[in-house]
Amino acid sequence: MAQSPLAADRHPAFIQGVLKSQYHAALAMLGQAIERCPNELWTSDTHPNRSWHVAYHAVFCAHMYLQVDESKFVPWERHRENYQYLGSPPSAPYRPPQLAQPYEKAEVMEYLRACDAMVDSAVDGLDLMSPESGFWWYRMSKLEHQIVNIRHIQHHAAQLSDRLRVTEGIGPSWIGGRPAAE
Repeated sequence: MAQSPLAADRHPAFIQGVLKSQYHAALAMLGQAIERCPNELWTSDTHPNRSWHVAYHAVFCAHMYLQVDESKFVPWERHRENYQYLGSPPSAPYRPPQLAQPYEKAEVMEYLRACDAMVDSAVDGLDLMSPESGFWWYRMSKLEHQIVNIRHIQHHAAQLSDRLRVTEGIGPSWIGGRPAAE
C-alpha cells in the first residue's frame, strides 16, 4: 500500500514545498491587486480600512507569522509606529491604527517583494511539527498557523480584488501555485 504524500512527519519536504508554493501564489495575487489599484482607490476613505492599509496589514502579518515565534520578529525597516499593532490577538477589540500618512504603492510592493524573497528560507526554518504556533494569541500547531497565515493573505487579496472589480471592473488573475519565474 502506497504512503500518503500528506504524512507530514514522513515527508516534511513535501509539506514545506506546498506551503512555499501557496505563500508565493497568495503574495503574487496580493501584488497584482496592489499594482492594479488606481491611486484614487488606494487612498480613498470610502471604506473604513483604506486599500493601502489593507495591503500593508496583509504583508506585515505575512512577514510576522513567517517567523519562528513572536520574539524573532523584527518589523520592516520602514514600518511606522501605530500603523499595525504588534501582539494584538485576532479576538481583541478592534482598535483603529493611527494612520497619519499612507504608504505609497511602491513602498508596499517593496515590502511584499522582501517578504516573498524570504518565504523559502523562512518555511525551511520552521518546525512544522511543533504543537505551538509561536504566537501566544494563536493556540494551534505551527503547520496549522502557516495555513492560517496563507488564508489571511488570500483574504485580504480577495478584499482588494473585490474593490477593484466593483469600482474599476478589473482584478488580479488567479494563481494556483508558485508563479513561474519571470
